[in-house]
Amino acid sequence: MRRILALAAAALLTLAVSSPSFAAQCRDSKGKFIKCPAAAAPAKPTKCKDAKGKFAKCGTPGAKPI
Repeated sequence: MRRILALAAAALLTLAVSSPSFAAQCRDSKGKFIKCPAAAAPAKPTKCKDAKGKFAKCGTPGAKPI
């Protein structure tokens, strides 16, 4: 009984850890496989500096984005 439970737990762990091969497949409207479009890169936060060269909020007067 313990042997069967150990084998079942090992099989479940193997299935849970392995990544499915179909996860990154994209299809067009006709159902054919195509290259998946690249995800948009996350926007970088804009940093601004004042006239003296110190970091400042971008909404303050005289602050310029770098």
